[in-house]
Amino acid sequence: MKKIIVVLMGGLSGERKISFLTGKACASALKKKGYRVRELDAKGNFIKKLIKIKPKLVFNALHGKYGEDGFIQSILESLKIPYTHSGVFSSSLAMDKYLSRLKFEKNGIKVPKYLVLRKSGEKKSIKKIKKEIKFPLVIKPNNEGSSLGVYICKNEKQFIKNYNSIKKEHNIILVEKYIPGREIQVAVMGNTALGAIELIPKREFYDYKAKYSISAQTKHVMPALLSYRKYKEVLNLAKKAHKILKCRGVTRSDFRFFNNKFYLLELNTQPGMTKLSLVPEIANHFGFKFEDLVMKIVKDADCNK
Repeated sequence: MKKIIVVLMGGLSGERKISFLTGKACASALKKKGYRVRELDAKGNFIKKLIKIKPKLVFNALHGKYGEDGFIQSILESLKIPYTHSGVFSSSLAMDKYLSRLKFEKNGIKVPKYLVLRKSGEKKSIKKIKKEIKFPLVIKPNNEGSSLGVYICKNEKQFIKNYNSIKKEHNIILVEKYIPGREIQVAVMGNTALGAIELIPKREFYDYKAKYSISAQTKHVMPALLSYRKYKEVLNLAKKAHKILKCRGVTRSDFRFFNNKFYLLELNTQPGMTKLSLVPEIANHFGFKFEDLVMKIVKDADCNK
């Protein structure tokens, strides 16, 4: 009898709803491949339930805080249960936009000009931001996913309003120069860049609603309409970012393409796996069925990452 794979989903982050969609889609794919699957909501005393199940491995379908920031990875490492996606170090580093950008810059990958805003020195920092970044700019929590809490600010009034809203729940906030270019996103699996897709949202940018609402009607152009040279360049940049953070399994890197240059906004160690998600769409374009993609991720599951 095959051992059980636990699909860990839900959790306590602002992306709980999306995590259930990812988890259920991946659980269905695993069942089609003949695996015994248990779906487990990562809240309450779920660790006790997990230990009792004694799974062969955990498919980590969590998104956001506690799911892709190294927290659940640390728990699974301590329990010696193999799990999918990146390990503790890579997950925590990728989730921290400031620290990951330091690594990207050090390794020659362009990122938008940015500053970090902390509550402790906010008055001095705000003056510096207005002088060095200038409007329009983007303000976002340092460690959230799915574009939660991301705002484009065209003037000081918008900036102060949005900053006051974000700082209620976040101590560290990233402020970056707004790059008005094209949105290009790249999926990487293991050592291979699968492909690049271009997004043309009807909304101001590819925010939470544009990602997960059919009514938002974001246009997907697959493959991205770039020259052969530029297409290869963005694939190589995504693969390089994946390696810099020592990621495992699948990742998605989000770029802006402006003035013939690519700017890396962030790398996602646990990209969505829903019907509207980009990684499955990219993989499918090149003949990778959803179930095969899930199996690739499962085969990479391990401890001591």
